[in-house]
Amino acid sequence: MTASRIVSWRVVAFALAWFVAGIAPSAAADYPDRPVRWLIGFTAGGPVDTVARIMSKWLSERLGQQFIVENRAGSGGNIATEAAIGATPDGYTLLFSGANNAVSASLYKKLPFDFIRDTVPVAGFMQVPNLLVVSNAMPVRTVSELIDYCRQNPGRISFASSGNGTTVHMAAELFKAMTKCDMVHVPYRGSALAYPDIMSNKVQLMFDNLPTALAQARGGSVRALGVSSAQRWPGLPDIPAIAETVAGYESTVFYGMSAPKGTPNEIVAILNKAVNDGLEDPKLREQLAGLGGSPQPMTSAEYGRLIVEETAKWRKVVEFAGISVE
Repeated sequence: MTASRIVSWRVVAFALAWFVAGIAPSAAADYPDRPVRWLIGFTAGGPVDTVARIMSKWLSERLGQQFIVENRAGSGGNIATEAAIGATPDGYTLLFSGANNAVSASLYKKLPFDFIRDTVPVAGFMQVPNLLVVSNAMPVRTVSELIDYCRQNPGRISFASSGNGTTVHMAAELFKAMTKCDMVHVPYRGSALAYPDIMSNKVQLMFDNLPTALAQARGGSVRALGVSSAQRWPGLPDIPAIAETVAGYESTVFYGMSAPKGTPNEIVAILNKAVNDGLEDPKLREQLAGLGGSPQPMTSAEYGRLIVEETAKWRKVVEFAGISVE
């Protein structure tokens, strides 16, 4: 072989190696170059939708393409989850993931997917606690008094929820499991529908999402006894944590972003950085705090660990409560 041919083949080999090594970074460098669909498993106007639209606005401005919120409500968020998992893993279909996915993994017995196996964790957004509120007619003013009252009246106390398997429901089931309180579950089609019955003492209490429950408590419609976070919640120093009475109790709703399995790591990294940059922005943090949330910047791996831990935690509660959805 002549020297010129040796040089020629070396040039070709070098160019090929450079091309192969550069495929993923160059593809990621162009991301996103068209609009991105973001599937939300809940209806427009609710807390999940509100957070999604705040974050989608930030991501659209940050990454230069529209992040389009697409509501696919139903089945505890599983309709949106299944659609996202079945999408092409190219970063152009994402999922608003959270506590509902951790609960659904054991609550629904015939899911056509395994959430942890079939998705990639991208980023966490924030966490929000539930607020334990009781009817003003209830003769209790502390969590300790509520526990005593429940034990003195087994099976005569009922708690409302926004539906079977919701985080509002599961927060109460965890409380039942840890306190051995015998209470009856009364599900509603959304927590807002439960408040008239709580105010009239037809139903005695609810572990509702913080923003809605706090508004009701501040308006005097119900009485707030405690937050479901491990410690007192920022901005609410006068409301004790339930864990101050029930050691180890914690039930917080987490929100984040996931993608179909196989989504390139480089694209996950771009999205994770964009989200975390937003969570450091004072204006965006203020918006999330206004919804009762505490921003939680995380790496992709940290968000993945949170999902695994929460899935295991709620599996125990579901099994203890003996509840399931077909």
